Amino acid sequence: MSQLQAYTIMFLSGGFTYCSVELIARGRSHISMFFAGGICFVLVGFLEYILGASVSFLSLMVLTGLMITVVEFAFGIVVNRGLHLNVWDYSGQQYNFLGQICLFYTNLWILLSAPMI
Repeated sequence: MSQLQAYTIMFLSGGFTYCSVELIARGRSHISMFFAGGICFVLVGFLEYILGASVSFLSLMVLTGLMITVVEFAFGIVVNRGLHLNVWDYSGQQYNFLGQICLFYTNLWILLSAPMI
């Protein structure tokens, strides 16, 4: 399998998984989350490729959770703030940043990154 095929499979798997998690947790999702999830899975695969066995599994989970949070923030700025689609808003939650990300979900992404890794 070529790298392009592998990353395509990761992207599609990530997109469907991310949307599925949202459907289970919130009862709805948005097409932008398919792309965010796909990008997250590709970045996790790339991170694993670069770091290999040089970091612990727990460290990789934390890095992955933080990376997913950054992707979510970037998509939030574009989709929610730039395009005004209001797909999500964490303004009412503690420790949020501009209503696009919050500490609770970062911790959740860290936990959910274990099966992804």
